[in-house]
Amino acid sequence: MITRMSAASGTPPVPVPRAPMQSAPVAPLSARAEKRRVAGTSILAAILITGLKAVVGVTTQSLGILSEALHSGLDLVAAVITYFSIHVSDRPADADHPYGHEKFENFSAFLQVGLLVITCGWIVWEAVKRLMFHSVEIEPTFWAFAVMALSIGVDWGRARALSRVARKYNSQALEADALHFSTDIWSSLVVIFGLVLVAAGRALGIPELTVADPLSAIAVSGMVAHISVRLGKKTVDALVDAAPAGLRARVAEEVVAVEGVLSADRVRLRHAGNRFFVDARIAVRRTATLEQAKAVSDAVQSRIEEFLPGADVMIHTEPRASRTEDVFERVRAAATRHKVNVHDLSILDSGEEGLHLELHLEVDEQLTLQQAHDLVTLVEAEIQQEAPGLASINSHIEEAGSHIETAARATERAERMIPRLRQIAERHPRIRDCHEVTVRLVRDRVYVSCHCLLDGSLPISVVHEITAEVEAQFRREFPEIFRVIIHSEPDGR
Repeated sequence: MITRMSAASGTPPVPVPRAPMQSAPVAPLSARAEKRRVAGTSILAAILITGLKAVVGVTTQSLGILSEALHSGLDLVAAVITYFSIHVSDRPADADHPYGHEKFENFSAFLQVGLLVITCGWIVWEAVKRLMFHSVEIEPTFWAFAVMALSIGVDWGRARALSRVARKYNSQALEADALHFSTDIWSSLVVIFGLVLVAAGRALGIPELTVADPLSAIAVSGMVAHISVRLGKKTVDALVDAAPAGLRARVAEEVVAVEGVLSADRVRLRHAGNRFFVDARIAVRRTATLEQAKAVSDAVQSRIEEFLPGADVMIHTEPRASRTEDVFERVRAAATRHKVNVHDLSILDSGEEGLHLELHLEVDEQLTLQQAHDLVTLVEAEIQQEAPGLASINSHIEEAGSHIETAARATERAERMIPRLRQIAERHPRIRDCHEVTVRLVRDRVYVSCHCLLDGSLPISVVHEITAEVEAQFRREFPEIFRVIIHSEPDGR
């Protein structure tokens, strides 16, 4: 049995064959609007900062500021990529993208990491040329410091806003964009420090301090490269469907902890954008009904949703014999495999002769005796395999109810039988009341039903013995009765 659950998107966090496509949940309009708004504002901020840094970098000939201008230029490219990737990733699943478009965010983050690495390489190359081959006259003006200070203020505001929204919607694209702006803060501080050393060297007549500018550029590259590698690994893991370390085991533990789950044979996870996809195969008792198995599956889905909010979950359930399964459950399992219902199942221990099984098997009423007997013989053989300790099996074959009978009023019989039936029942010392007694005719057969009030604390086995005694007395008094149904009710209900 396979069930599918798609939860609304949230913090962290398949196919349905031969059925209409079920779209992955679309991000709420407010969420999409907030993500696009913060990404769009970042584009405007990147345009402003890139332009100012480029102008000041050219006028001062500072490699540190020029590297920052290039860094901010790539921030602008990254912000544009982020904006469009968010626009695409929020689209619902379609025929060509059954898992949705969330991985566009991961791909966007991967591209941004590539841009950062290229930036670092260019900055290091230029810094080495200035250190080893030719020097450049740097003019640390007031505007250089002013622009870098302004850049820090803008970067801090954008990094904070992007990080907040990225955490709120678990967006790797916005996280990468926030990383761009946050690294700008530290790199700008390093560049300012380099410019201060250059200015101090000029004022104090120490020309060696001019190397502080290319060295600060290399320091900026080192910081950016380190952070980029970390984000790059995260994005690559998402693109190749690598689950976070230890997460699969933790999800499996949560699944097995659900009541009714015998084991979790397979738990698989994949990550796309801000959502996890979980595929789990669980074992349930083979004697469980379809509704019971569905209830266990739903409980597993709920547990995973609590553990990974926003996850898209597929649960596959398989029937399996439990370690605590007794002989009664094994008998029912063998009968269920052949779509045969079992009732009045009893096992008699006759000492040295062993265990004797007696049961009623319900078969399709359209079968002939030969067909029904062949089916029951097959079921008995499987029961013997499931419970080899049984010395004998005695099956009573009867029809399984499959159509609605026409019942007629039995007015004359009812007037004669009902008062007497109530007397018989209420004469039993443990029956406190007998009511709702009905007498009907079905295919010229007399059907009797009634409700009996008993002590609610009695074991059900004792209640069955009491109703069986009353039924036998009914039949002795009125031999024409074909069927008796006694509904037991607890006193005080």
